[in-house]
Order: sequence, then structure tokens, then C-alpha cells
Amino acid sequence: MLVATGYPFLEIFWTMLIFFTWCIWIWIVIVCLADVFRRSEISGWAKAAWTIFVIVLPFIGVLTYLVTNGNGMAERRAL
Repeated sequence: MLVATGYPFLEIFWTMLIFFTWCIWIWIVIVCLADVFRRSEISGWAKAAWTIFVIVLPFIGVLTYLVTNGNGMAERRAL
């Protein structure tokens, strides 16, 4: 008996899409947290607040961080 006969192509595609979306999401969270700790113009308390915000409310926290502080991320990463 073949295992693939019970797992149609669209289910495989959907599973791969969900998996890679999850991987990309984890990568975005890591990049945002690295940028928080790379910033020198904010205090330690602000870094702690951003870190807690991204960890407790990941979707809203990351999107808020990207909207409010995303413009300087490339410059900070290049240094």
C-alpha cells in the first residue's frame, strides 16, 4: 500500500505552505528582536518593553514594531 494515495496533492501543498509561512514568521520575529537589541538610541527599559510586547502578542507586536521602527532597520543592520 502506498502512503501517498491517501494524501492528495493539494493537502501536501497546503501543508508545505503552512510550514514555510511558519518558518518565515519565526525569522521575522528573530530579525525584529535582533533589531531591538541592536538599537543604541533606546534605553534598556524600552528594549525590555519591546521584547515583552513581541513575545506576549507576537503578531500585533511584530507588525507594530515594523510600522513604527521599520524605516531604520536596514541602516542598523548594515553597520
